Amino acid sequence: MTDFFEIDFLDVESKKSGDAIPLRYSIDGTTRIHVTDGGFQATGDLVVDHINKYYGSPNYIDAVIVTHPDSDHAGGPRKLFDEYEIGELWMLRPWLYAEELINRFSRFTSVDNLVQRLKELYPNLAALEELALEHGVKISEPFQGEKIGEFSVLAPSKTRYLDLVVESEKTPESTKEEEQSLVEAAGQLFDKAINFIKSAWGDEYFPDDDTSPENNMSVIQYACLCDKKILLTGDAGRAALDEAADFAPNVGLQLPGIDRMQVPHHGSRHNVSTEVLDRWLGAKHEAQPDLGSFTAVVSAAKEDKDHPRKSVVRSFMHRGAKVISTEGSNKKIGHNAPERKNWVTVDPLPYPEDQEK
Repeated sequence: MTDFFEIDFLDVESKKSGDAIPLRYSIDGTTRIHVTDGGFQATGDLVVDHINKYYGSPNYIDAVIVTHPDSDHAGGPRKLFDEYEIGELWMLRPWLYAEELINRFSRFTSVDNLVQRLKELYPNLAALEELALEHGVKISEPFQGEKIGEFSVLAPSKTRYLDLVVESEKTPESTKEEEQSLVEAAGQLFDKAINFIKSAWGDEYFPDDDTSPENNMSVIQYACLCDKKILLTGDAGRAALDEAADFAPNVGLQLPGIDRMQVPHHGSRHNVSTEVLDRWLGAKHEAQPDLGSFTAVVSAAKEDKDHPRKSVVRSFMHRGAKVISTEGSNKKIGHNAPERKNWVTVDPLPYPEDQEK
């Protein structure tokens, strides 16, 4: 059988964007199926239906990878346990490191209490752990340097992951929910007040601050399949992408240059910067190229008016990307993959002439 791969970015069909990425590849006659994230809990059936329709109704999924604990990524995989035998579940569970972390939480003196509290704070991960134990599925830790089939984990390192767990809980819990509500409300007001500015080719504007610690926990995966360099990013932010780039030479990846890349966090402005994109994709082109030299895929729901941000779409195009979005339909990238009836070539997003200031 000729080597091939097909990576599907599913439209989760919700008001908020989410990630659900089943993929199948065959190398040297060995075929594997992975699922990276599964969208919301309510969208798990979409993943199952897609796998059954296009991957030959398999009984076995080699690997399920949960990039980070957010519900738009970690909710849907629960459904997979009802439908398939799963070879391995890859996810990071902060409570496993409670003994290492206890001295960094001033409010906790009991490891058992910290374990319980971390499970309460990360309910999607706790639910998946219970399902894996119930079904006898091995759970592995996707830290930097691990291999998941043909994919290598570039980030996070264990040290940085533990730092992020602590950072995400710096605010005392008694005020955390209240402060989070204020932050969200301020964010909503800010979104409504965003101004758009007409911009020349190459102009890029990004906020100064990185994304949240939870997003920066995202597992970043890299594989070279059929001589195509593939990067799956989850909701990784600038710090995570920099750590991944630092590690890239260890798996034979020389930067800049990626052939197929997931745009982080549904195209949020807080996840990338000019410097980060230069490092991964190279410097901006002086003028808009006629054809894209690589493909960037953004998982964004049609009803989510905040994603993808125009500044992010522009910045990928500045480096030669053909940007496609899941808004309104599932999207597939691949090489030598089996043909699918009624699937057609998608038009990339047009270049935005303005962007968020």
